[in-house]
Amino acid sequence: MANDRKRDAWTLLTSHGHVLVEIARNPDARIRDISAAAGITERAAMAIIADLDAAGYVTRSRVGRRNRYVVHLDLPFRHPAQHDLLVGPFLRMLAELPGESAPQVAKAAKALKAANAVKAVQK
Repeated sequence: MANDRKRDAWTLLTSHGHVLVEIARNPDARIRDISAAAGITERAAMAIIADLDAAGYVTRSRVGRRNRYVVHLDLPFRHPAQHDLLVGPFLRMLAELPGESAPQVAKAAKALKAANAVKAVQK
């Protein structure tokens, strides 16, 4: 039973990944909404957004009393194993996933492959 809980305790994306996907889905989201979607505290969400901003993945701007986010899709993943892949195609696929049909997912995967081929040629 303890092993079952350990297996169910992790997720494929980190909290940074969950926050970035939620911002890509809703650039006008409040911290409260982002933290709820990511399953983390508001304070953790604020710290993650600051990390993403500092790394250049998002830019924050004030619109009235709220923040508006712009996600920069042309940056590579940070991990060395995926550093040659851009985050854009991955985020597009995840941000559109709830309403996606199988052909749209296949199209996104094809776009990811094409983007990586172009990047390899540019090296």
